[in-house]
Amino acid sequence: MSASYELHGPVAVITLNNPPVNGLGHASRLAVAEGLERAQADANVKAIVITGAGKAFSGGADIKEFGTPKALAEPNLLSLIRLVELCSKPVVAAVHSVCMGGGLELSLGCHYRVAAPGANVALPEVKIGLLPGAGGTQRLPRVLGVETALNMIVSGDPVKSEVLASLPGQKLFDKLITDGDLLQGAITFATEIADKRPLPLVRDMKVTHPNADGYFQFARNTVGAMAKNFPAPLKCVDAVEAAVKKKFDDGMTYEREQFVALMMTPECKALRHAFFAERAASKIADVPEDTPLREIKKVAIIGAGTMGGGIAMNFLSTGTPVTLLEMKPEALERGVATIRKNYEAQVKKGKLKPEKYEATIALLSTTLSYDAIGDADLVIEAVFEDMEVKKAVFQQLDKVMKPGAILATNTSTLDVNQIAAFTQRPQDVIGTHFFSPANVMKLLEVVRGEKTAKDVLATVMAVGKKIKKTCVVSGVCDGFIGNRMIEQYSRQAGFLLEEGCTPAQVDKAVEKFGFAMGPFRMGDLAGNDVGWYIRKRRYVEKPDLRYSKTADLLCEMGRFGQKTGAGWYDYKEGKRDAIPSPVVEKMIADHRQAMGITPRQISDDEIVHRLVFALVNEAARLLEEGIAQRASDVDMVYLTGYGFPLHRGGPMCYADTYGLYNVAQAMKRFAQNPNDDAAFWQPAPLLAKLVEEGKSFN
Repeated sequence: MSASYELHGPVAVITLNNPPVNGLGHASRLAVAEGLERAQADANVKAIVITGAGKAFSGGADIKEFGTPKALAEPNLLSLIRLVELCSKPVVAAVHSVCMGGGLELSLGCHYRVAAPGANVALPEVKIGLLPGAGGTQRLPRVLGVETALNMIVSGDPVKSEVLASLPGQKLFDKLITDGDLLQGAITFATEIADKRPLPLVRDMKVTHPNADGYFQFARNTVGAMAKNFPAPLKCVDAVEAAVKKKFDDGMTYEREQFVALMMTPECKALRHAFFAERAASKIADVPEDTPLREIKKVAIIGAGTMGGGIAMNFLSTGTPVTLLEMKPEALERGVATIRKNYEAQVKKGKLKPEKYEATIALLSTTLSYDAIGDADLVIEAVFEDMEVKKAVFQQLDKVMKPGAILATNTSTLDVNQIAAFTQRPQDVIGTHFFSPANVMKLLEVVRGEKTAKDVLATVMAVGKKIKKTCVVSGVCDGFIGNRMIEQYSRQAGFLLEEGCTPAQVDKAVEKFGFAMGPFRMGDLAGNDVGWYIRKRRYVEKPDLRYSKTADLLCEMGRFGQKTGAGWYDYKEGKRDAIPSPVVEKMIADHRQAMGITPRQISDDEIVHRLVFALVNEAARLLEEGIAQRASDVDMVYLTGYGFPLHRGGPMCYADTYGLYNVAQAMKRFAQNPNDDAAFWQPAPLLAKLVEEGKSFN
C-alpha cells in the first residue's frame, strides 16, 4: 500500500506510505491520484489533507525508478500536481520531517501548506546534476522570493521549516503547527478554510525582483566561479530567471527542457553514478543485511601519531570513548596535543561549540600499558608500516583483548591474512585502512581477510557509517584497491618524465582534467620517502617490474617533499606553493641522457590518458581477482580517497563514458612506445571481454 485514504469527519486524509522516505514512485502517484478522485466524488468531503507516514512527508522521486519507464509513467509528477491544482476542494499539505525534491514540488501544487517545526525542506536535485523538474524553479520563487529560492535551488541544502516560516512576506507555509499533533492541526486548519473560495494557487502568484537583470548577472558570476565543472547550477539560475520573466506555463516548459537536457550530460550521469555507487558500496554479496552486529561501545587505538590521532577524532566526534595507547609518555603528549589543536581550530572557526569540545575531549583517555585496553570492543592498530612491528602488536592484543573484541589494522599495503595469523583468533581480525588526514578524508577501505567473520565485517561497515565514512570492501592483496592502482599511475608519471615532460607539465595536465592534485605535487605532500620505501621492497619481490629511476634519484638528494622544504618542487618556508626546481629538471635531463632517450613533446591528452587508463587497467584486474566487488566500488575509492574529479564519476565511469573500445585502442598505442611498459598495456582479460561483448564496467 503506497498511500492510504481515511475520513476524519468532512476531511479526507491521503497518507503517503512508501518507506523509508515516501518516495513518489509510480504506485504512490497512482494511489494519491485515486485518493483525490475519491474525495472529489464524495459529497460529504469538504477538504483534503496530504501527508506522509513515518519519518517523512516525502523525499521526492523514488530513486529505485530512476532512468526506468516507471519514472515517467502517468500520472507522472507534473500530471499529479496539475490534478491537485485543479481539485475543486481545498488540498492542504501537512509537511513534517523531510520535504524534499518532488515532495516539496507536490506540496507547492497544494492550495495550502502547514508544517511541523524541524522539517528539512530542500530541492536537492543539483547534487545529482539536475534542476528541479516538476515546477520547483517556477513555484518556489513565488512563495519565498527570488533570492531565498535561488539560494536553496543552487545549493540543494535543506533549510528548517521554522526558519522558512519566519521569513518576512513568505507564502510557503500558511501555518506552523507548534503545539500538538501535526495531522490533528492540519485537519482543524482544513476544516476552517473548507468553504473559502477562490482556491489559492502558487502558479497565480506574482514574482518580481527590483533589479532582476543585475541580480541574475551577479548570481551567474558567483555560481559560475563555484561550479565550473558542472552545468546544472547555472541552468538553475536560468530557470529561476524564467520564473521572473516568462508566463508561468512558458517557465514550466523552459524548466522541463533544461531538466531533460541536463539528464543527458556526462556530468549528470557521473553524479547519479556516484550517488548510486555510494549506496551499493555498503552491500556485500554474501553478508546478509540482517547479520547480527557486535556491540561497539569502547574503542582503543594503538599509536598516537598523525594517523592514530586522526582515527581517534572520528570516534570522539561521534561520542564514542577512546583509549589511546603509546609506548612513550612524550609520544602520548604529542598525540593528545595535536588532537586538541585540531578541535580548537574548529572552535575558532565557529564549527564547534566550546562546551561540545570539552565534552568530546573528556571521552579521551591515554595509557602506556596494554592491560588498560583489554575491555575495548574494537581496537585499531596504527603503528609503523613494518610487518615485524605489526607482529609484536597483534601478539600483545591477542593476549589482552577480551573474547569477541574486533582487532583491526590500519595497514595500507601489508598482508592482512599474515597479520591475522599472528593471533589465535583470525576470525576477529580485519583491515581498516583510513586515509590521511583520517579525521577529514571520507574513504575507509575495509579489508576482508580470508578468515574474517561475517559479523565482524558487517559490524565494521556499520561503525564506518556511524563515523561518517564511505566504506568500500577490499580483498587482501598488496596495496588493496586504491594503492595497488596508484602504483601503476605513479609508474606512468615517472615514464613521462623520462620521455620529455617536467613534473609541472604532468601535474598541470592532470589538474586541468579535474584532479585535486597532480602526481608530483601529491608525492611532495605525502612524502616521497613513503614511495621510496615501497619501491625498495618491490625491487626484491618483483625484480622484473620497471620503474623510472627519477624518484629514487630525488630521494637520494634528500628531497622528500614539503616536510623537507624540497621535493619535485622547491618550497619557501611556511608556504605550500610548488615552485618548479631547476635542480630537479637538470637531474631528469641528465638521467634521460644517461638512458639515451631523446625528449619529445607530449600532449596533455596523452599525459591524462596514460595515467587514468593505467588506473582502469589495474582495476579491471582487481575486479577479475575478486579483490573489488564491483566497478562502482573502485570509483568510490577514487572519488573519496584520491581526489578523482567528481564530474567524471571515477576512473571506471570515465572509461565507460569514453567508450571501452576506445580505451583498449589507446592501450594498444601506448604498448608500442619503446620507453613504456608494453606488457602492462595488454588490456586486462575482463576489459578485453567487455570490449568484445560491447558492454561497459557499470
